[in-house]
Amino acid sequence: MLYKDRTDAAQKLLPYLKKYRHEDCLFMAIPRGGIPIAYQLAKHYHFPLHVLMAKKIGHPWNPELAIGAVSLEDAIVDKHHLIPQPYIDNAIKQIRESLSARYKKLIGKEMGYPLSNKTIIIVDDGIATGNTILAAIKLIQKRHPGKIIVASPVAPVETSEKIKKLVDEFICPNQISNFSGVSMYYQDFSEVTDDEAIQLLLELNREKETVQK
Repeated sequence: MLYKDRTDAAQKLLPYLKKYRHEDCLFMAIPRGGIPIAYQLAKHYHFPLHVLMAKKIGHPWNPELAIGAVSLEDAIVDKHHLIPQPYIDNAIKQIRESLSARYKKLIGKEMGYPLSNKTIIIVDDGIATGNTILAAIKLIQKRHPGKIIVASPVAPVETSEKIKKLVDEFICPNQISNFSGVSMYYQDFSEVTDDEAIQLLLELNREKETVQK
């Protein structure tokens, strides 16, 4: 399946989420590519949307190997790697500062939001290694959600199987055996700029305020 663009991909995901329309849902978008897709989904189902800021902690001798993950609120570390504590402390500090700066740029200010007992729907525009999503899932699990759903237009079969083991449902219409990169499954995979992401988030917030009035 080849998507025209992120809007088309969002339209393809919409029917799969219909079953959750009466639940207490919160969409969480992986920036920046996941924001246009999550925007369309949240707008359609009238659910709140937040930006999910999370990043893996890379192994000091193999940065691609995740030994933990950091969010604005929490951190997890896999102790069996036996990494020196000063390295971990410094990595958490640097990653959190980077995430905080980016979050403030996108949102304008830091906002806390409860996840307990909610149905959390994590959205990205495509998944490759899955390291970011897997890190995010583990951090969200610590905040006791009711359910965790991951929705993505495309992902490799191998990564899909890893995600399925950790979540209540993995929604992905395009699970590829011979995966060759997310961009290959879009006709238009233009970069989403910070300005574009900010505009979508502001627009959704304005619509939410109008509905509440």
